[in-house]
Amino acid sequence: MLIVIVTLLFLIFNSKNAPGKYDQLAKCLTEKGAIMFGTDWCPHCIKQKELFGNSFKYINYKNCDFNKVLCDLNNITGYPTWIYKDKVLNGEQPVEVLASMSGCEVDKQ
Repeated sequence: MLIVIVTLLFLIFNSKNAPGKYDQLAKCLTEKGAIMFGTDWCPHCIKQKELFGNSFKYINYKNCDFNKVLCDLNNITGYPTWIYKDKVLNGEQPVEVLASMSGCEVDKQ
């Protein structure tokens, strides 16, 4: 029984740390200063995070549930909101739009 539990924990840990489909794009967005503002309860934020999958860990994400002052300073009124330089994108965004906005490339996998 212990072996089964250890094996399951190992598989779960490895799947969460596996490379994501959009690692390069997510890293590029963050390096270039793009920020995603959202919340844990927002269904559109959840879908945006799911789109990136394991790559989301590289996104510069600000949770407005815990960063209200920062979100207010950036005039965040809906979720998700992406900010890159002087550009503001509201709602879920396809990876191609985020790449185009920032000059990053979508990973070819």
